[in-house]
Amino acid sequence: MKFRAIMGALCAAGLMCGVSAVQAAESIEVLHWWTSGGESKAVGVLKDDMTKQGYTWKDFAVAGGAGAAAMTALKTQVISGNAPSAAQIKGPLIQEWASQGVLVPIDSVAGDWKKNLPPQIDKLVQADGHYVAAPFSVHRVNWLYINKAALDKAGGKVPTTWPEFFAVADKMKAAGIQPIAMGGQPWQDLTLWEDVVLSEGADFYKKALVDLDEKTLTSDKMVQVFDTVRKIQGYFDTGRTGRDWNLATAMVINGKAGMQFMGDWAKGEFTNAGKKSGTDFICAVVPQTDKAYTYNVDSFVFFQQKGQKAATPGQLALAKTIMSPEFQEQFSLYKGSIPVRLGVPMDKFDDCAKKSYADEQVAIKAGGYVPSLAHGMAQPDAAAGAISDVVTKFMNSQEDSKTAVQALAKAAKTK
Repeated sequence: MKFRAIMGALCAAGLMCGVSAVQAAESIEVLHWWTSGGESKAVGVLKDDMTKQGYTWKDFAVAGGAGAAAMTALKTQVISGNAPSAAQIKGPLIQEWASQGVLVPIDSVAGDWKKNLPPQIDKLVQADGHYVAAPFSVHRVNWLYINKAALDKAGGKVPTTWPEFFAVADKMKAAGIQPIAMGGQPWQDLTLWEDVVLSEGADFYKKALVDLDEKTLTSDKMVQVFDTVRKIQGYFDTGRTGRDWNLATAMVINGKAGMQFMGDWAKGEFTNAGKKSGTDFICAVVPQTDKAYTYNVDSFVFFQQKGQKAATPGQLALAKTIMSPEFQEQFSLYKGSIPVRLGVPMDKFDDCAKKSYADEQVAIKAGGYVPSLAHGMAQPDAAAGAISDVVTKFMNSQEDSKTAVQALAKAAKTK
């Protein structure tokens, strides 16, 4: 009787109604790379939601910003026949895993998704006409974070063009402030580089990084991109080698550096540190990219369990929870992102997020909504990796821009 009373109470609370004792004991193993402060807090919301529904959450967290280590771990798990229930996946990789025949469809809980997702994202989470992934949120990549006290001390203004940016950097340097906090990993190099590519226009970005158009890749504009990146490098500190992105963010948070190029997951770090936008830091769009929006969308795909072709109750519950308006709101409030689900109220979000959402809607309609190459949204791993190698080599050598552009065109042919 005591067990029935407990189940009845949970049912009344809307937590486990309709979930059998067997289902309630289902263990959900989740592979992800959300390990920094703001990220951990965000994924904790999902863990708590699933626990309240009666499922056992088995956390499989693999540290490493862009998820390269997590993807290696995932391949090992799948090959060994121990695929997790769900795994954090992005972009073309969703289609690649689907083509392997190891994912399960989740259509039964995706009834209203099409009308509530941006068309580009809705297409991304489907394979062969079936939903196979649940998207979490949208991160804007083309952000420049600025420590407000550092900007005020240097007597600068928020830069909207590259000449203005370099003027601010020079003022910070003269004031004894490290102008730019930069990490030392290939994906961070590529993030900065694609920001500069975007500053040449959304159409240029799409032709170069989505279409891999050779004429665009070898153009004078692309040479200018590398020239600008080289100039930006002149404002890095010498200790960036191997530095994680969140440690670079901490430099800006603590006033040890003035600015950082990073997607809005960095905002989650500021928020977690008790900092407020407009007061302690400024979310500025990367110079000359105000009409464009590079998106980075994290999703969970769902793997066949023990040879089953259908999703388990726990997998379906996980997908449904991820796309619920309530979870979408709370997750993004912690993560620094905006909900991927359209129409979620933005009342509780800060000015940075509200700007991100408003700019996203404009960019979707105007054709400036483009996938991030650096964050696995624009190209499969092989091509993205080859381009990343070119950029990293350039940023860690004295290679000239014209030589880099030729290497870039060659790398783009990698399949």
